Amino acid sequence: MKHPNFALKTLVLSLSAALSGQAFAEATTQSERTTIPRIDIIQSTSGAEYQQPGSVSVVTKESLQLLQPLSTEDALRKLPGVNIKGEEESAVVANIGLRGLSSAETKTLILEDGVPVAPGLFVGNGRYYNPRIQHIGSIEVLKGASSLRYGPSTIGGVINYQSKTPEDGVSLSGRVGSFGLRESTLEMGATSPNGDGQVGVVYSKANSDGFQDKDYQMDDFMVKAGMEIGNNQWIGVKFGHYENDANISYRGLFLQDYLDEKTYNPAPDDYFLTERDAFDINHEWDINATTSLKTVFYWSEVSRDYWRYSVDTDASNVAGRWVYTDDVTGNNRSFERYGFDSRLNFEHNSFGMKNETEVGVRVFEETADDTRIRATREQDRTGENDRHRQDSATSVAVFAENRIQVNERLAITPGLRIENYKQTRVVLTENNATESTTNTEILPGVGATFELSDTAQLFGGAYKAFSPAENETALDGLTDQNLDAERSVNLEFGIRGESKRLAYEVVAFQMDFSNQVVDGNSDPNLSKSNGGETIHRGLEMALAYDLGAGFRVDSNVTYIPTSKFVGGDNDGNRISYSPEWLANVELGYTQGDLKAALSMHHSGSQFGNSENTTEIPEDAAGGIWGGKLDAYTTFDLNAMYQVNKQLTTFASVKNLTDKRYIAGLRQGIYAGPSRSFEIGAKYKF
Repeated sequence: MKHPNFALKTLVLSLSAALSGQAFAEATTQSERTTIPRIDIIQSTSGAEYQQPGSVSVVTKESLQLLQPLSTEDALRKLPGVNIKGEEESAVVANIGLRGLSSAETKTLILEDGVPVAPGLFVGNGRYYNPRIQHIGSIEVLKGASSLRYGPSTIGGVINYQSKTPEDGVSLSGRVGSFGLRESTLEMGATSPNGDGQVGVVYSKANSDGFQDKDYQMDDFMVKAGMEIGNNQWIGVKFGHYENDANISYRGLFLQDYLDEKTYNPAPDDYFLTERDAFDINHEWDINATTSLKTVFYWSEVSRDYWRYSVDTDASNVAGRWVYTDDVTGNNRSFERYGFDSRLNFEHNSFGMKNETEVGVRVFEETADDTRIRATREQDRTGENDRHRQDSATSVAVFAENRIQVNERLAITPGLRIENYKQTRVVLTENNATESTTNTEILPGVGATFELSDTAQLFGGAYKAFSPAENETALDGLTDQNLDAERSVNLEFGIRGESKRLAYEVVAFQMDFSNQVVDGNSDPNLSKSNGGETIHRGLEMALAYDLGAGFRVDSNVTYIPTSKFVGGDNDGNRISYSPEWLANVELGYTQGDLKAALSMHHSGSQFGNSENTTEIPEDAAGGIWGGKLDAYTTFDLNAMYQVNKQLTTFASVKNLTDKRYIAGLRQGIYAGPSRSFEIGAKYKF
């Protein structure tokens, strides 16, 4: 695992000096700022969400400032339809499920500024990087037919994290809290004298002993800049560097220790070491008043070294907790991706109606290098590489979507996406044995919106989505398994609207999987087949109301009565990590410079495996643990106070009632974080 090098530190300090001097001179004179171009999944124009023929959720900048979440997943769990399988409070690894999809799988596309962030969309291990909340300014979540413009793995929808663009000037924020939390963030921004250029930096450093002594040391750095290169063209660049040494593992507590409310780290010597560099170049061209072209070129490189000690199973059963040997395995993987995404938007009046068309192409290639190092405690993470394999995938996708304004009330949006991909595996420790497979997915969809009144809009759609079989599955045993992608036909219908004091949305949805990958095949030469079917049906309901006198309530409820297997060994069983009920209620208060919120999160009971076993093992049962996780409800209290134009203070109490609950199961029990306190401040120079 590398640590911040001299060049990175020098860059931060140099930018600090340059930006602070320029910002002081210019911040008071610049009334307009250049927008650094990026790809948003929901346009920033007023009313853009009502043009989407699908459900839309947004976590705003103001909400993030008040809630002060420790992770992106902390922010997402407040939204309708989102279920989080928590493993530790800073969410180093992504565990996000939408609309009854298991939060232990990856069938939702995650982007940052329109660019895929998962290390491997086709080669696998898509959960191994989760953007840091410290550099995120807002979050967009798009479900329904409009998500066809993106891919792959949009069955649940699309999550787009929008990175911050620092305001002119220099600000420093910090917070301290329970479990030894120490976090500081430096933000700097400046605009050129003529207003046609902009630059910003966000640098965060965080250390924590962690709940259950799962400590971490995190550095996150982002610099972005943009400028106008003509009267109608803009270019933007963004570079990010992230690293985190996290003392986490797949191993959790044994049942009795959980019941006894023990809080030790069940794997004190296991470490999950992550480092990521990423670089984006955006170009935006307003060709004329009705036509624009947005293009992004992107590159990223992720390394993830995971060092896990072997266990003595018999000794563990006797001790009632994991007992480790001196043998350690490094499952060490690195990923690289580069590609581009280009989108042409234009308006026209074909067939005597107003049309808004978007056509685009996305090409990328990703590679993964997977090594397995066998070592001992004395060898200090060096040893024999007894498994070395390389995976790669190339994907080409084209799409088109056309919004037809049939009349003042009705708009219809048909769309089509075609995605072709090739996957290859090479096993270097088996004389470079190689296998490949290719696949093409054709994904049609159609959505519509209908204005019932000034305060009510109907919307709905039907579309096909897919999630590719990853290299590990598609090329199992170094044999082409001849698998199609996992496909789902998705239906959605809802109503939404707002008035001066009320905003609401009610959505009914169905996702029908027809060919999920399962073990077993009638061909004895193959181990996998497309035979699984699942179905998900439910409702999402959101309501926000201004109560007056500074009070406001925001609430949502998700009810998913059906999330089950159809046929096969688990026929009728519920999907793992898919609770029937999810609910959030937030009571907010604003009075002058004070903002406060009391929020409630409820998660219904859920199963930890597809077999729907109810009993949690009491000993080192081996494999992935199952069992039923009870429902739980937690409360958070947040407040912020604007002391003056320069100083803001904030404080939080999370898990206010100190609720003890099981957040997840793997090789043991992951307990949800106990009650914690945080206090901090932000000062703008």
